[in-house]
Amino acid sequence: MEAVCSGESMESHEMIVRSLGESAALLEEWISEQLRSPDVRHDLLSETQLRAQAQAFLTQFTRAVTQAASLGQLGTITGESWAELRGFLEDLSRRWASQGFSFSEVAIFVFSLKQPLFERLRQQEQSAGADAQTVIQAVWTVSTLLDRLGLYTVTVYQRSREAIIERQRQEMLELSTPVVKIWEGVVALPLIGTLDSERTQVVMETLLERIVETGASVAIIDITGVPTVDTLVAQHLLRTVAATQLMGAECIISGIRPQIAQTIVQLGIDLSGVTTLATLADAIRVAMNRTEASPRGAF
Repeated sequence: MEAVCSGESMESHEMIVRSLGESAALLEEWISEQLRSPDVRHDLLSETQLRAQAQAFLTQFTRAVTQAASLGQLGTITGESWAELRGFLEDLSRRWASQGFSFSEVAIFVFSLKQPLFERLRQQEQSAGADAQTVIQAVWTVSTLLDRLGLYTVTVYQRSREAIIERQRQEMLELSTPVVKIWEGVVALPLIGTLDSERTQVVMETLLERIVETGASVAIIDITGVPTVDTLVAQHLLRTVAATQLMGAECIISGIRPQIAQTIVQLGIDLSGVTTLATLADAIRVAMNRTEASPRGAF
């Protein structure tokens, strides 16, 4: 626990609590401050919604400051007095992150309270003749608290945004690897775009799962949409082919364009153990012929 506050600190704390006691006027000034900001988009947050959220924050902030001041713990926001407000800011940050609010919009919500609160402290100095040092300390305490609350808010927001981006990235990876059942015993995986290690892992897992689900005996990997094939891409493909064969299915690679064929030869990549064809249509024709003669494909 922090050391017991000095008389000067107690006076500044009492000044802060008194300023927050004028909540109605303070709320109006704070909302006006936010509405004047060019960084706030009113299409994402109406004035009614802003007012409700600002009212909730100010109520909890006042309660937290009052409790923390009585305990001499206004120098931190980690104590139990601040738990309710931290929870409110966490929920608000996550909601705003999912709605597409910007980093600056989230920060402004907290930081814009400084100016109206500083003005309240200044008015107290003029009306009550408060000591200048006490006012300075009160301003510093308020500034520090709002800085910490603002940083806490944007930290939660940043984590939420990163989680959203990661989830969307995973969804895009899954959508970019559709395994289609072409015929009884035949599945096809058309690839579009660059293949890297992470995407290849998703490709392999998705293809193997579909082979198990469909009981396919032939899997076609079509690389017509893959712009280039280098040594790394070829290695990824060969690993996928090997994994497919371990599942008891044959793998055919289609979409071998003349440029890709030349590149494969120049790089010395050995695809001799893999059936390769120029087009997806050729691969489907070969696969259907093989499944017709295959006991597995007949079931």
